Amino acid sequence: MKTLQQLITDLDVRSLRGRVDATVHAVTADSRQVAYGTLFIAVKGTAHDGHAFIPQVVKAGAEVIVCERIPEAADTSVTWVEVANSSQALGVIAHTFFDHPTRELKLVGVTGTNGKTTTATLCYQLFTALGYPTGLLSTIENRILKEVLPATHTTPDPVQLNRILRQMVDAGCSHAFMEVSSHAAHQHRIAGLEFSGAVFTNITHDHLDYHGTFDNYIAAKKMFFDALPASAFALVNADDKRASVMLQNTKADTRRFSVKSDGDFTCRIIANEITGLQLKLDGEEFHSRLTGEFNAWNLLAVYSVARLLGLSKQEVLPALSALGKVNGRFEVLRAAEQNLTAVVDYAHTPDAVEKVLETLRGMLHKQQGIITVIGCGGDRDKTKRPLMAAAAAKWSTQVVLTSDNPRTEDPALIIRDMENGLDEEMRRHTLSIADRKEAIRTAIKLSRPGDVVLVAGKGHETYQEIMGVKHPFDDKQVITETFQNLNR
Repeated sequence: MKTLQQLITDLDVRSLRGRVDATVHAVTADSRQVAYGTLFIAVKGTAHDGHAFIPQVVKAGAEVIVCERIPEAADTSVTWVEVANSSQALGVIAHTFFDHPTRELKLVGVTGTNGKTTTATLCYQLFTALGYPTGLLSTIENRILKEVLPATHTTPDPVQLNRILRQMVDAGCSHAFMEVSSHAAHQHRIAGLEFSGAVFTNITHDHLDYHGTFDNYIAAKKMFFDALPASAFALVNADDKRASVMLQNTKADTRRFSVKSDGDFTCRIIANEITGLQLKLDGEEFHSRLTGEFNAWNLLAVYSVARLLGLSKQEVLPALSALGKVNGRFEVLRAAEQNLTAVVDYAHTPDAVEKVLETLRGMLHKQQGIITVIGCGGDRDKTKRPLMAAAAAKWSTQVVLTSDNPRTEDPALIIRDMENGLDEEMRRHTLSIADRKEAIRTAIKLSRPGDVVLVAGKGHETYQEIMGVKHPFDDKQVITETFQNLNR
């Protein structure tokens, strides 16, 4: 419970009508959650404008309304606060309402097209292993110490986000690591939070259905770095050509990590095998159970974060070496009797698909084949569909195009969009099977001893969304069942 005066201390208020001493019992941007004593913030969303619900929330008992324009016939029993940007105001007010949780822990945000989940999760695992009470906000799950909370968005809405951060502080967390999506930065979901550091992994073709252009996508990521305080660090992957853009206007302490060139933190790949990576990290020989060259960047980012948060090389490297895999990220499943291997990965951008397949090809002998099962999500960026199929076909012995989460689109039409990226040669070793379970089974049946089946796109997800309904579906379960049936 707070007074309005307390909640708007950090806001740039254009005008105010009513009582600044009004008592606020709850904060929300969801008109369905309004009750007496609620502060309602009218946010212009992608689908709805909260300003349209103002009459409804006044009737429901909202005592304070924050908006970008006060109605002409404003109810005088309600306190009105006019601001320039209600989305940003929501984040600032939520952070204040929950007593500024990020002032009581070290919060590090991870952004980028690929590697966000792995980097944030490994940071959580590392600090937990070293005895620090730690929280995690990720695509896969949210964690408060060892307690798991389901994740519905990469970055939750500001009220939910700040509530979780407050729960972390109350549970004794000293550190927290979170994924910061481009949507979250653009929609000001992280407004008001005080970060100790930010990590940029890379940026490639994605989310153009939302951002419109690649430049807009880059600008959304950059917003996160532009807002960092001078007390924070801004850590970027120097091997990505757009890393310098992220640092152009930041006040934070800028640092770089690199696998291919020079940086504040560096590593070199000595060996990349199905059993793990051998690296020379910060001058030391280092082995990780994580597989794939791309994980060299992820591990180096985690190491760099730990060092920037004050940990020593001597304590970080042994603990980092012991960390296991991240759910749905280059997970290896084996049918030992048949000498078959399947890899499940969340790769859902052209660059991620290419990187995973390039990594696999580098591990295998020439005679070993790669059969890739891949689809594209419905109601999302259509321009990447042909690029995804082309990336898969370029590096695979055979490709099976299938459904991902078709949502409200016809899977056959999504697959047709993917097929448009294939030339005649690529089409000769490509099948199209809309049923994802049948596609995975077919790929495994097509494989020979020594081959690898890559099932890409859904990774950790345990559902398939079709026409607004989430049906149970787990790539790993389908693979495991198919492997077991091979023995019968």
